[in-house]
Amino acid sequence: MIDRQLLRENPDAIRGALDEKGVTDVNLDQILTLDQEWRERKARGDELRHERNQISSKIGKLKAAGDEDAASEAITQSQELKDELEEIEREADKLKSELDTAMLKIPQVPDDAVPVGTDESENVERRREGFDSLRSLPDTVIPHYDLGEELEILDFERGAKVTGGGFYFAKGDGARLEHALVQFMLDIHREQGYQDVFPPIPVNSQSMVGTGQFPKFTEDAYRIGETNDEPWDNDDLWLCPTAEVPVTNMYRDEILLDDDLPVKIQAYTPNFRREAGEHGTETRGIVRVHQFNKVELVNFVRPEDSAERFDGLLTEAEVVLQRLGLPYRILEMCTGDLGFTQRKKYDIEVWAPGDDMATGPDIGGRWLEVSSVSNFGAFQSRRAGLRYRPERHESASYLHTLNGSGVAVPRVMVAIMEYYQNDDGTITIPEPLQPYMNGLNVIEGHDPVGEAAVGAGKRE
Repeated sequence: MIDRQLLRENPDAIRGALDEKGVTDVNLDQILTLDQEWRERKARGDELRHERNQISSKIGKLKAAGDEDAASEAITQSQELKDELEEIEREADKLKSELDTAMLKIPQVPDDAVPVGTDESENVERRREGFDSLRSLPDTVIPHYDLGEELEILDFERGAKVTGGGFYFAKGDGARLEHALVQFMLDIHREQGYQDVFPPIPVNSQSMVGTGQFPKFTEDAYRIGETNDEPWDNDDLWLCPTAEVPVTNMYRDEILLDDDLPVKIQAYTPNFRREAGEHGTETRGIVRVHQFNKVELVNFVRPEDSAERFDGLLTEAEVVLQRLGLPYRILEMCTGDLGFTQRKKYDIEVWAPGDDMATGPDIGGRWLEVSSVSNFGAFQSRRAGLRYRPERHESASYLHTLNGSGVAVPRVMVAIMEYYQNDDGTITIPEPLQPYMNGLNVIEGHDPVGEAAVGAGKRE
């Protein structure tokens, strides 16, 4: 949530943020009017309360002096003020509720240093890593979705059968690879000073509001027990879309101490999202699925440390790809491609050589976003009541929150299956992962199972 004082003192900054982020469904003039009317009602309520208190203090004195007529008149005035005060407070409460709801629709104001642009085509590539010493690849790299089925380590048909489109089975060494990546990432970030948490998977609506998923992105969430288009309240439950939600809300409405900061937490969770996208090469396989594993990094910091910690978080997330030897690039989001809650964001995009895309590098293949490293400033903190006390005797201030994926597991699997693919269709396991797979160094595949495999000639 934006600073309400900023809204009042510099509404043009908010208008600029709306334009830069392409937000067209926010009526800022209406919100400013709501705020003004609420403050007027609140001020009038304070006046009435003061007048009533003054009159009430006189009643006892008038009765003690025997002036019953004056006392009776004062009692009547007091009751009239009470009735008017109750009406004013009802109006103020209604306006406050409308204002709070409207404020939730205003996006974060981009950092001044963010490049200005209208959409993803104007994002800025900051650097590339790992392209100076590429490994030898087959003349034709088989896309992961075909290779995964051929090796019997990915099964999309059965995933769709038991759940629906957008779900898959990782099988055999494919499942082992996915488990290995999760533990590998957790171990790396533990070295970087992150504390492990294993959060609840269902999260309530209030938590989704706290991190900015709601009310804007309710259509992307998996709701438990109701359909998404039905009204929801703070206690309704949703499947976790990212560990950012439960971890950030761990300290909701709490006050941390200066000595606690920075707080660095990592959490592995399965994540559930109704990902949008056309069917085809762009979304085929495990690039865009409705359930995926991810290790999330969440930081709570002092405002003055926010920019430096943001750079540090990017470095921490990159280490995963560096140790795996996977080529990647760093992309800075322009204003038009920043998310609703973000003031500044970098994407880490790994190179997957199996499918040539128009937006891929000159050497072919495509970029896959595996981490978005974001600085939210105090935006989430205002929504979730995340504060800290700089000194024991000082007033509490809002924290800054940051997060980044460390990293999205399925897309790293895609990169490994394609970049570490061999001429014979096997997959070399990156050396750092081999201890996590009991010394296995090559995925050679598995025999298919069932009568259908015999009928298809895949098994004698």
